[in-house]
Amino acid sequence: MRKTGLVGMFLLLSLFLTACFNNSPGEVTSENNVGNSAEENIDSNILELNSITVEEIQDFAEAPELSELVESGELPKVEERLPKKGDIMIEPIEESIGQYGGDLITSWEGADSKWTVGKPTEEALFRFNEEGDDIEPNVAKGYDVNDDATEYTIYLREGMKWSDGEPFTTDDVIFYWEHMLKKETFGKSVYDAYYTVDPESGERHIAEVTKEDDYTFKVTHSFPSPNFLKRLAIDNKWFFAPEHFHKTILPEFVGEEEAETIAKNWGYSDVKSLLSETGYYYWMNEEIPTLRPWVASNDPHSEEFIMKRNPYYWKIDPEGKQLPYVDNFIASKIQDPSQAVLGVLGGDINIGTFEIGNFTVLKENEQQGDYRVLTWPTVGLSSTTIQLNQTTQDDNLRELVQDIKFREALSFAVDRGQISEIATNGIAEPNQAAVPEGVVGYQEGWEQQWAEYDTEKAEQLLDEIGITERNNNGFRLYDDGSVVTITIMEPNQDNSEFLELIKDAYENIGIKVNLNYVDEGTFQDRKYSNQVDATTENPMVVNVALRPEVLIPLRVLVPWQGDYGLYRESDGEKGTKPEGDVAKLLEYWDNIIASTSEEEASEWADEIYKLHMKNQWILGYSGPTPHLIVATNKLHNVPEQRMFADEFRDLGHGHPAQFYFSE
Repeated sequence: MRKTGLVGMFLLLSLFLTACFNNSPGEVTSENNVGNSAEENIDSNILELNSITVEEIQDFAEAPELSELVESGELPKVEERLPKKGDIMIEPIEESIGQYGGDLITSWEGADSKWTVGKPTEEALFRFNEEGDDIEPNVAKGYDVNDDATEYTIYLREGMKWSDGEPFTTDDVIFYWEHMLKKETFGKSVYDAYYTVDPESGERHIAEVTKEDDYTFKVTHSFPSPNFLKRLAIDNKWFFAPEHFHKTILPEFVGEEEAETIAKNWGYSDVKSLLSETGYYYWMNEEIPTLRPWVASNDPHSEEFIMKRNPYYWKIDPEGKQLPYVDNFIASKIQDPSQAVLGVLGGDINIGTFEIGNFTVLKENEQQGDYRVLTWPTVGLSSTTIQLNQTTQDDNLRELVQDIKFREALSFAVDRGQISEIATNGIAEPNQAAVPEGVVGYQEGWEQQWAEYDTEKAEQLLDEIGITERNNNGFRLYDDGSVVTITIMEPNQDNSEFLELIKDAYENIGIKVNLNYVDEGTFQDRKYSNQVDATTENPMVVNVALRPEVLIPLRVLVPWQGDYGLYRESDGEKGTKPEGDVAKLLEYWDNIIASTSEEEASEWADEIYKLHMKNQWILGYSGPTPHLIVATNKLHNVPEQRMFADEFRDLGHGHPAQFYFSE
C-alpha cells in the first residue's frame, strides 16, 4: 500500500507500536498478505489509475439512489449535475476503485462538536497535498501568480453547482468577501492572510478582491505575499458562500426587523447568533447549500446527526463514478469519550479518531472487533501540556504566570518519566513542549529545557519570586494572605489521570490546584471570554509562517495568550496590550508578512520559535505522540498514514469522499 513520506520518527514509532502486540489488524483486502512484488504491482496500478485525465473518461456513473431520482425526474442527469467535463475534479484513490453504499458512523458529543463533522467533510478553495508541504487546487481549478507575488488570479470550475443545484460562480466569492467577511457578519475579522505590510512604515494593507469573469477572480496585494495561497488554505479555506441563500437572511438585504424574526424562527436568541451559525458553521444547517460531499439533513441536536450524499458533488473517481461512495456521514451522540471506545469495540462506530491514551485497549481488541488501528503522525509540541493564561483576570495569578521563574518552577516540579508512563503508556519521550526534530522550527536542546525532575530547584525558584509564606496546609500565600491557586479548566475527561499527577506535583511545592471539568461548549465560551486560568490544550504547529495563531496572539484562540489576541484583533480597542517578548512575537510576525520571499519569511519564523524556547509560555511534560485512526476492516481507501493536523483537517486529510465499504 502507499505510504507518505512524513516525519521518519513517527513511521518508526508506528512500526514499534504494531510490534508490541501479537494481534495484527484484520484483513482488509487479499493483497495485505502478499509479498513486496505484489504490493509494488498494486502501487503501480494505483498510480496508473490516478494519472487518468477527465478527458479520457467516456461515461459517468452515480449512486443507485441518485439514478432513481433521475428516472423519476427529481434530479437532472449526472452529466448535467457535474461541472463541464474539463473542469470536473478527479479525486485520487488510495487503494482501489470503490463501490456505492453504507454509512460512515463516527461519535461526537453533540452539536457543540462542530468540527467533528466539519473537518472530514470540508472542501477548501485550495488544500494541502498528501505530503503537507504545498497546496493544490480543490474547489479552485487553478491559479496564476505574478513575479513579485502581489497578484493572484484564481480560476473556478465552470458549471459547478451548490448542493441545491444553483450555480457556483465568482459572484459567490465576491459576495462572501464584500458582504460577509469584510463586514464581519459571522463574528470573524478579516483573516491575516489578506493583509500585507509596508516594509517602511509598518502599515498593514488589506488585499483587493475583484471579479474578472463568472469563473475567474483576482486577489491583489499592495506588497508581496509569497505564502498567500498556503495561508489561505489554512486561514480562510472556504473563500465563498452561497449568495442566493445569504441574501435571504442578512440584515443588509432583509432589514433588521426581518432578520430578528428569522433568528427567532430558527431558534436563535438574536441575529448575531444566527449569523455566526449560518455564516461560519454553515455545514451544521440543512437549509444552507454547500459544496461538501455530504450535507446536513436534520437537527444537529438529535441523537444522530445525519449528513446525506450531495447529488451535485463535483468530484469523480478515475473511472468516472461520482463521489462520494458512501451514502451518509453520521455523527452518533455520546455522553463522554469512553463511550466512543466502547462504540468501536461493539461495532457501532466504524470510523473514529482517538488520542494515544486509548492505544492499548484499542489494539488489544483489534482482531476481535474486526477493525484496524492506524497511527497518523502529528505536529504537536507536546502530548501532555499545561497552558497558563498570561492575561488571567486574577491580578495575583497574572503576575505570577508572567514571571518566567514561576513557569520554570512548574516545569521542574513534575516527574516527566511518570507522566510518560501513565499518561502515554510509555510511548512519548519525557520532554518539554518543543518543536520535534525533523519538523519546521526545531531548535537544538529545546526538548530538554527545564525537563529535569528537581523539586528542590522548583522550591528555590518560588522562594526567589517571594511567595515564601505558607498556610497550615503547606500552600504558599500571596502578600494579601490568599492562597496561590491555579484552577485548571478541562473539557476532556481523558486527561484526568494526567491532571491528577499535575495536581499532586504542583501541590507538592505549595501551589494549590483546583480541577474544573466542564462541557466543550462551556469551555469554549469561557476561553473566548478570558475566563480560563489554565488548561491542557496541546499545541499543534505545522509552520508558524503559515499558521501563526498558536504561537502568536493574532486573535482569541489559544489559552496561553488569553486576550492578547483580542487586542490585536480589535486594533487595540479591547483586550490586553502585549509587552516585552510577547510584543516581539507580533513584531516578528509583521516582518514575516512583509517578507518578499519564502526564505526571508522562514528566517523571521525561526526567531519566533527562539522566543518560545526562551520563554516557554507553553509547558509540556511529554513529547508528541501519533494520533489514532480506527476503521472497520470493511472500510477501504483509508490511508495508512497521513499527517494529522488541524491545518490539513485531521481525518479530512485522508479525503473521506473516496472511502468505501466492502460487503
